[in-house]
Amino acid sequence: MSPVSARIPGQDGDENEAAESAAVSPLLTEIDHVAIAVNDLGAAIDYYRDTFGAVVDHREIVDSDGVEEALLKVAESYIQLLTPTRDDSPVAKFLERKGEGLHHIGYRVKDCAAALQAVKDQGGRVIDEAPRPGSRGTTVAFVHPKTAFGTLIELVQE
Repeated sequence: MSPVSARIPGQDGDENEAAESAAVSPLLTEIDHVAIAVNDLGAAIDYYRDTFGAVVDHREIVDSDGVEEALLKVAESYIQLLTPTRDDSPVAKFLERKGEGLHHIGYRVKDCAAALQAVKDQGGRVIDEAPRPGSRGTTVAFVHPKTAFGTLIELVQE
């Protein structure tokens, strides 16, 4: 097995690349949530409460996505427990294919439209062509995992 290496901006004598990297303003401001798909929302809520003392900060049915969510506050982020409300929802299909577990990561952004456009400009595949309403009054858009190293990404603007 060969050693793993990562390129560092400016490596290989490219000083302009290092300067450009330092000047870039990051679009992702923090982690908004880690989403976990579950079959039994009540059981998952009980587990996090009984095991970790985490309690529900927000609970909502998102009809457009066919899910019910419970958000458990962890510092300035959330654990988002998701369960399907209908059999044709993306989360229902995920549970059928992969079972319970990590579904996606939500990153906070200042401007969802700008972040989504940045993904498109880099040739990334998106699920939402334009930002749309999300839970908690947020604006969201999803980035397809095929061009995000196997991770479904949700861009979240508060």
